[in-house]
Amino acid sequence: MEGVVMLRQLIGQLQEFVQLYGSPPPQPLPQLPLLNHPRWCSSTVDDSSIDDYYRFMMADGKSESVRILDPSEPPPSKRSRKERTRGKSSGTTDTTEPMEQHIWKNFPEDLYEAVIARLPIATFFHFRSVCRKWNSLLDSESFSQHCTEIPQANPWFYTITHENVNFGAMYDPSLKKWHHPTISSLPTKLIVLPVASAGGLVCFLDIGNRNFYVCNPLNQSFKELPARSVKVWSRIAVGMTLNGSSTSGGYKVMWVGCDGEYEVYDSLRNSWTHPGSMPSSVKLPLSLNFRSQAVTIDSTLYFMRSRPDGIVSYDMVTGVWKQFIIPTPLHLTDHTLAECGGRIMLVGLLSKNAATCVCIWELQKMTLLWKEVDRMPNIWCLEFYGKHVRMTCLGNKGLLMLSLRSRQINRLVTYNVSSKEWLKVPGCVVPHGRKRQWIACGTSFYPCLTAVA
Repeated sequence: MEGVVMLRQLIGQLQEFVQLYGSPPPQPLPQLPLLNHPRWCSSTVDDSSIDDYYRFMMADGKSESVRILDPSEPPPSKRSRKERTRGKSSGTTDTTEPMEQHIWKNFPEDLYEAVIARLPIATFFHFRSVCRKWNSLLDSESFSQHCTEIPQANPWFYTITHENVNFGAMYDPSLKKWHHPTISSLPTKLIVLPVASAGGLVCFLDIGNRNFYVCNPLNQSFKELPARSVKVWSRIAVGMTLNGSSTSGGYKVMWVGCDGEYEVYDSLRNSWTHPGSMPSSVKLPLSLNFRSQAVTIDSTLYFMRSRPDGIVSYDMVTGVWKQFIIPTPLHLTDHTLAECGGRIMLVGLLSKNAATCVCIWELQKMTLLWKEVDRMPNIWCLEFYGKHVRMTCLGNKGLLMLSLRSRQINRLVTYNVSSKEWLKVPGCVVPHGRKRQWIACGTSFYPCLTAVA
């Protein structure tokens, strides 16, 4: 009788625990002390399942759940984790329990959104098909706030291929996987190139009519920018910044031409403005390096120029232009600017005699000189020996994607500026196709599910 009393006390404690926390305790259940009775009790249930043990305890001492052991018999030994796993996989125990409505119906909504906001992007789009409520999260302000609070991971890359200039290909470096989105709002009869990005939005330039478009490739939010007030048909460099920490505060797009003409688009006003002219200290015409995309650090855009070699910058808040004369390393070709954590970097092909190598430099703020900080592994550079290799940088935000090509070579690699890690990128193949695509151009962007153009 004493054992039954102790058993009932333990059952009461378990019931109180369940009512308080909504689930059985995760810790192993305490063993009952040996009684002074010449016989003792033991459970036959699988101790790998706390739920099964709990149901046994709730049975309140049914005779088929308890057996009397002989004192001379050794106590049952605990099974190893491998044996328990084997038992689960073979179907010997049934531990699958439905989610209890009385517990989960009171789960806070903001916790749902906080958890879903931290899912991988691809997983989230699978989860959107679960119910209408989850599908509508993209329009939720609270969910958008959760997304902005998540630290930005590695950027994605939006690229255009030679074979299919009217359709983009996105690369997710975390999964090492290519995606092929269809942005139905973009014009299909014109060549539209990605030229800049900010806050999850990508800015496109129609090289036929010189029109600008802004789009979120993930949620298809799209806007065609109004016509520019200044008609410049020469090549232009483009940069993009946010007004705040997210697109909800608006964004700005800037273009600058070789003759010094420039305009700034403000999404809050939905118009272009011509802030003024460049100061006389900036030498014109600007020999802009159009292979180099602008670098954004806070509210300042940096453009690479040549003759003289250096950088010109424009502060989107103050409207101040600056020019920095910085000699370019010798034997350098196909070079472009990059940034990482507020540092300005330079990446390019260093060629001497028949040898070619990809090198990384960092701008020294005190001396305004480039200092080499890394090189591509020598074993990779040997593949370029004696070949006329060209390089295109497809993204310059901390994680770089480089397209290296010649008549015999078509290589894509990424370089992490912080960890100094070089990785090869799998080939881009269109769905249901086998031919590897040649990447023509691209830009990097930080994926954001809720950014609105």
